[in-house]
Amino acid sequence: MPVPHDQLHALAHALSEAEHNATPIPPLTEQAPEITPEEAYAVAADIVVHELEHGHRIVGRKVGLTNEAMQAVFGIDTPIYGTIFDDTTVRDNGRIKSSELIHPKAEPELAFRLKSPLSGPGVTLEDVIAATEYVFPALEIVDCRIEGWRIKEQDIIADNGVAARVVVGSTRLSPGAFDLLTEEAVLYRNGEEFERAQASAVLGNPALSVAWCANKLAEFGQGLRAGEFVMTGTITTAMDVRAGDTVRAEFATLGGVSVRFT
Repeated sequence: MPVPHDQLHALAHALSEAEHNATPIPPLTEQAPEITPEEAYAVAADIVVHELEHGHRIVGRKVGLTNEAMQAVFGIDTPIYGTIFDDTTVRDNGRIKSSELIHPKAEPELAFRLKSPLSGPGVTLEDVIAATEYVFPALEIVDCRIEGWRIKEQDIIADNGVAARVVVGSTRLSPGAFDLLTEEAVLYRNGEEFERAQASAVLGNPALSVAWCANKLAEFGQGLRAGEFVMTGTITTAMDVRAGDTVRAEFATLGGVSVRFT
């Protein structure tokens, strides 16, 4: 049985309030056990409308659960997407207030900035390369508005893909200027290495993550716009962070990007 529209709206409101107050709520899959992934995307879309009505702008999209390690953590075998707003980006070497988050994690990612729009269905890897202005290094800070990360696929989708902050690195390279597959990322916390992996961990090629996003958006009558960027998914597993931590990702070609949690 479909979840009533007013209940989906109430769930979206609860998630928005949880983010605003940095106070988690019970899993949506417990509040509405019958919720489908499609209905979860409707909840996320309601959150997007709320953000736009409050003056925020969409600057990009994020794709999550794009590597097998993270899919295994949550028992999910397909990517998901979320929306990135202008008030959630952080400059390289910037600071993030831990009090504004619930239980954040850091992820090293490649981000693709588009010079031309991409609209599915049928977007290919070649289309992505042609539409990309440059690739830059980034840290995605994910945060779950659900208690204790007790989440299923529908919870992740509804919670805007657990998007929270994006730390934007300064290097800009054409996707043809380096090897997207073998680009290695090393994730550090307070100077100690947490994990390293190659970008091929992201769907075999991070550009395919952008293609997946464009094609998925087409199911909802949307697309990727010129000037937006796409976070392609974590290269390593996600790393827990807390106040006082300094997080850095060092990429083989793209260099480093870092942030401090206060």
